[in-house]
Amino acid sequence: MTKLRILHCLRAPVGGLFRHVRDLSASQAADGHQVGVIVDRMANDRLTEDRLDTLSAHLTLGLHRRTMSRDIGWRDFTATYATIAIAKQLECDVIHGHGAKGGAYARLAASRLTADGVRVGSFYTPHGGSLHYAPASLKGRIFMALERRLARSTDGIIFESAYSADVYRRHVGPISCSSRVIENGLLPEEFSTHTPAPAATDIVFIGELRHLKGVDLLLEAMARIDRPAPVTATIVGDGPDAALFRQTTERLGLMSRVSFPGAMPAAHAFPLGRILVMPSRAESFPYIVLEAAAAGIPMIATSVGGIPEIVAGTDTKLVPSGNVAALAEAISTALDHPAEALENAARLKASVASRFTAGKMSSAIIAFYSETAR
Repeated sequence: MTKLRILHCLRAPVGGLFRHVRDLSASQAADGHQVGVIVDRMANDRLTEDRLDTLSAHLTLGLHRRTMSRDIGWRDFTATYATIAIAKQLECDVIHGHGAKGGAYARLAASRLTADGVRVGSFYTPHGGSLHYAPASLKGRIFMALERRLARSTDGIIFESAYSADVYRRHVGPISCSSRVIENGLLPEEFSTHTPAPAATDIVFIGELRHLKGVDLLLEAMARIDRPAPVTATIVGDGPDAALFRQTTERLGLMSRVSFPGAMPAAHAFPLGRILVMPSRAESFPYIVLEAAAAGIPMIATSVGGIPEIVAGTDTKLVPSGNVAALAEAISTALDHPAEALENAARLKASVASRFTAGKMSSAIIAFYSETAR
């Protein structure tokens, strides 16, 4: 197979989207392709810098940091032109955009280069992104119109779940370019045995602290549970609603039972709890569910996005999104029957190990590039 020069474009180096780009670019580099990444320069906390340092190790085409705004604004013009310049300088064969902003910059850059006579493959993975907006809202109407416009400049869209592909069709419209569902995958070293730390709390939550992730629902569920030993939780992560979630914790009288240690890698966070609770209101195809399954930690998650696709064929039960009573009951059941919860976790782990690997993901994406951008 011809070796490619690939540029991945994303905005924020956080969460499952960044994790996807990290693993995909590493696998592509291991297969002999030359890979570069362009990312926002504004994220500069210690954990992010460590992640970017790890990512840089295999990027023969370099790590390029440029200013990218979260909202639509004039900085989008400078970010787009920066992407064009970098892709041209690197003589890329493929530009692969991730998320709403990365997808826009990548496809606009590929379109401009192709118009200038430089043929570049244009690929896009939504990762939820603009698809999370209600299509009838003002932002939703703007983003869906942009998605329809950008589809004309796209060779292929890669969906990480059948759910994402369905949402795209319902919110944006018929897919006018080539598309394929290629699920996220895990690295072999991520499959381990869950061993709670001596001071582990009953629950651990791991994720970005924003309304979409449902931490407030978890706190409300904890307040409802009546047990001889009050339920405790560790909320791992950071985000725009961190202060609001702390206020909710105080309002519910849970300050002595809930800790907020900040963001950390999932592997470091799993031992902090006995069960993982993921009370999301919406998801795409979340890595944290795959990672938790690989770690063998008992898990309670909501039935949103691609999560049902991950647990398909197992006896893992999901909770309706937004149902605090059902969430509280599921937590109580898992804590009351720890052996059964561990057995369920072991069966999900075996299923995930056979179906979702980074090697399969990378090979399928490279094949899609080659088949589509001829």
